Amino acid sequence: MKSQRGLSCSRYLLCATLFLGANFSFAAEHADTDAVDLGVVTQIRQEGFHNSQVMQTATGLIDGIGERLTGSPNVKRANEWTRDQFTKWGLQNAHLEPYKFGRGWQNEFTSVRMVSPDFMELIAYPKAWTASTTGIVKGPAVRVIAKRPEDLEKYKGQLAGKIVVFGDMPEAKPQSEAALVRYDEKKLTDISSYEIPSEKPRFSPEEIKQRIATRKAVDQFFTTEKVAAVIDASHGDRGTVFVQSEGSYKEGDPEVVPSLSMAVEHFGRIARLLEHATPVELELDIRNKFYDTDPTAYDTVAEIPGTDKKDEVVMVGAHLDSWHAGTGATDNGAGCVITMEAMRILQSLGLKPRRTIRIALWTGEEEGLLGSRAYVAEHCGSRPETNDPAEKDLPAYFRKPGTPLTLKPEQKKVSAYFNIDNGTGKIRGIYLQENAAVAPLFTEWLAPFHDLGANTVTY
Repeated sequence: MKSQRGLSCSRYLLCATLFLGANFSFAAEHADTDAVDLGVVTQIRQEGFHNSQVMQTATGLIDGIGERLTGSPNVKRANEWTRDQFTKWGLQNAHLEPYKFGRGWQNEFTSVRMVSPDFMELIAYPKAWTASTTGIVKGPAVRVIAKRPEDLEKYKGQLAGKIVVFGDMPEAKPQSEAALVRYDEKKLTDISSYEIPSEKPRFSPEEIKQRIATRKAVDQFFTTEKVAAVIDASHGDRGTVFVQSEGSYKEGDPEVVPSLSMAVEHFGRIARLLEHATPVELELDIRNKFYDTDPTAYDTVAEIPGTDKKDEVVMVGAHLDSWHAGTGATDNGAGCVITMEAMRILQSLGLKPRRTIRIALWTGEEEGLLGSRAYVAEHCGSRPETNDPAEKDLPAYFRKPGTPLTLKPEQKKVSAYFNIDNGTGKIRGIYLQENAAVAPLFTEWLAPFHDLGANTVTY
């Protein structure tokens, strides 16, 4: 289940702890009911509000370690650091669970400048798993716009050694029209109503396949044409750059030319100059490093052992990995430190849960839910890969599931899983993931936290 938005890294993590504390709600006097133990709720609030360590944890993970691209040295440091924090707090069985990932990658140096018709330092970041430049590279910028692979044919033979300024100029909206706004009370009320899946605006498998095919064709074209680098515009504004990947982490896949995302304001200046037939020369120095010796990535796992139902498990999780151009504070450092603090609070109170409470911090999520899928396959069950050739190029989570589903004994012991990956800000409710049976439980469990604004239960 996903929480309704994330929690701020200061004082509003109590709702997440309450859900885990539901284990303690089944005290002796309520052994056969789901009544909330308000005494435990009070202890949780006291510890969370008066002895919080959430900011110290955030500082260590987000500021101290920083970006956590899966396969990079930094994400391995984060795995080990979170494991050691759990051990320090007294959690049991803190360990790293391995799974096969692929090539690691890390950017070590980036310099992007305009050198003609003006000198200007430009804000741009390399896309993950793309190549380095061969030292400092200077070259003319050339504008390339292509909606489909066939649109590239008119540029054939014209791009060797040039720096491609690729794609349309994104629309920069006024800040009052920003796309990302926090839900107001009306929106929270609206999302309490169930959305029929067929009426939701989602990408179809065909659209996903077309995007993947187009991306591969474009990458291959620029590689064949021997361009010096490719720069596109970030969809952020006011200097904010969103950058993900262009190359592949999979062993044996072809290398992609140096590719970058640039701040839209700087991209716009270059694009306008080129549109007015003013020559632009750029200078790049990009140093990226691949890690090919060990394809292993890890999830961090730890737990508070249960008592009479210790073989049953309640899980909480977030994803530890991030992209590489920032510190991953929102996506999903906030979720990690919130769930870590929830576990710390429960451990520090010395309460004895009936069920084991387990935390898992996933990696590989940005590349396709890889860490959590590997955990499920190892502990809970799996399906065979589909043999449908039309599905082979889709990410695993978009493919139609194969049959049969093979379950492992451990799967039946998992009572619930709580996931936080909705950004920052205090929790104001919970998504039920279409599980109507738990709606009455969460409605009751949230009641002691209405004063903190947590009162939305939505399917």
